[in-house]
Amino acid sequence: MQKILVTGAAGFIGSNITLALQAKYPDARIVAVDDFRSGHFQNLRGFRGDFIAADVSRLDWHAQFKDLSFDAIFHEACISDTTEHNQLLQGHDNIEGFRRLLEFAAPTATPVVYASSAATYGIAAGVNHEDQPPAPANIYAFTKVQCDNLARVHAKRQPAWRIVGLRYFNVYGPNEAHKKSAASMIYQLYAQMKAGKRPRVFRGGEHQRDFVYVKDVVELTMRALTAPASNIFNCGCGQPCSFNDVIATINRALGTTLEPDYFENPYAFYQPHTEADMALAKKVLGFTPQFPPGPGIADYVATLEGRAK
Repeated sequence: MQKILVTGAAGFIGSNITLALQAKYPDARIVAVDDFRSGHFQNLRGFRGDFIAADVSRLDWHAQFKDLSFDAIFHEACISDTTEHNQLLQGHDNIEGFRRLLEFAAPTATPVVYASSAATYGIAAGVNHEDQPPAPANIYAFTKVQCDNLARVHAKRQPAWRIVGLRYFNVYGPNEAHKKSAASMIYQLYAQMKAGKRPRVFRGGEHQRDFVYVKDVVELTMRALTAPASNIFNCGCGQPCSFNDVIATINRALGTTLEPDYFENPYAFYQPHTEADMALAKKVLGFTPQFPPGPGIADYVATLEGRAK
């Protein structure tokens, strides 16, 4: 691994991947691309590589990189804000950005690992398996389904080329604070409780999410390069956790006893349960998440509090 490209490198997940790659391959040339729409320069503190400020959906890839080829490409760039309802903007930037990247990588069959999403499964409750049909409930999810479709088309056209998608579930961890209201519920609940406020959740607090720590996400994303062929894998913890449990864990980590502040759910339908089936990632990539919700949240709070080892 001498030359590595990471798109969306200043974002939450992208920055964690970029810095982990730098640590693992200290002599590699790492090129980071981001347009800062959902990223922040502070996430790349300590980055020693090359940075290109650009929108991947409008970038002239061949003019930018000329004859430069990469050993691997990690594609994290996209409009990830599900409250952005401009369908043309989301559709163009997310889909065309991936299309252009694949067209650039195709001549050299450079391995590509890209961010898909658990949102492709829709909002029905239950355990999600990679072979179930997509059911996107918003434009963001729709664009991720189309990216999966593009990956399959290119993989079928060039069977030896490895294009690996990861369906991220509810990711949390360092470098997400800049996302503010779009940050994970774990971060938002921590921020409320750190300020001495009762954490606000929908009445009952028993809705469950597959919260996956970004350290596990980084490990699986990097391990995806070892996939023997193109594929799509779930990237979750595999252990759903209720919001009440999250609050209890944060209380323990902070040494507080703040009770939840329940309020009525304003949505006609709210997904009660998400859970990733991680069997395929374990079978093909030998991956098992190392951070169940309790230890993962505790580690994250320790990092936010400046107590991480």
